Order: sequence, then C-alpha cells, then structure tokens
Amino acid sequence: MAGSVEEWLGAYLSDRSWRIATAESCTGGLIASRITDVSGSSAYFEQGFVTYSNEAKMTLLGVSKDIVATEGGPGAVSEACARAMAEGVRAATGSDVGLSVTGIAGPTGGSAEKPVGTVYMAVATPSGTNCRHHLFDGSRLEVKAKTAQTALEMARDTLEASD
Repeated sequence: MAGSVEEWLGAYLSDRSWRIATAESCTGGLIASRITDVSGSSAYFEQGFVTYSNEAKMTLLGVSKDIVATEGGPGAVSEACARAMAEGVRAATGSDVGLSVTGIAGPTGGSAEKPVGTVYMAVATPSGTNCRHHLFDGSRLEVKAKTAQTALEMARDTLEASD
C-alpha cells in the first residue's frame, strides 16, 4: 500500500473492518489529528482520548493508581503505563486496535532517570500488546512530532507483523 503511514493504516483497517482508538498524553491529540487527516477515516477511527493528567488516565482508561503513583510506582511515563493506556483505550471503546503514547516533551519535566524526550508507546491488538521505549531529541514540538510519527509507524509495523 503506497502513501503515508496514515493512509496505509486506513487501508489496512478498512480492509478488515477494524477500528482504532488512541490514548495520548505527551502528543496532546496529534496522532488522532494525523489519522483523521485522511479522508474516509470515520470508517475506522473510533475515538481519541487526550489523557494528559494521571486522573484522566485512571478515570477514562482504567490505568491503575499503582502504575501512575509518583512514589513507589513506575509512573505515568513508563512501559506499564503505555501498555495499560493502549489496552484501556481498546477496552473502553471496543476497538480492535489501541494506540497509546506517554512521555516528556519538555523543555521542563525531565529528570536524570527520565530525561526530556523519554517516550513510551504501545499498540494493543487482538493478538497482544507491543510496547517500546524511545528517547527523542529536539524542541517540545519536535519531540511531539517524532513521537506521533514513530507511534504511527509502530502501529503499522505491529499490524504487518500480525498478518
């Protein structure tokens, strides 16, 4: 399938009558925006959640308080959180695919353990959940753009591998 990654996803999902939903933190809806830039996306895009706060992650996606806890838990920027977000958005929407991102876009908010540009992303499908960690450089907008692009590519790669 030629064209952009968003067009590829649209064709793949449409061919299977599948739907996708997004759960975004650090990208603030950029991934949903890119998916819906494709004409006809209403056939396969279910909905998107911008769960910027820990409370939103817990309330809307069912992420455990033990995960997002700043004391003793892995925290909101972690593999456990990205995984729970992807699985949670898939369950909450009844979608076939859940795509999530959580990270630190900067320029503030980083630490020695989790520097600015730290991002976790996950794709949940009927066959399981795939999660990855990335460390992006650049300005806040560059980190957001790189995160969105990489997450869309990860969704494509995960779906291709499941065939």
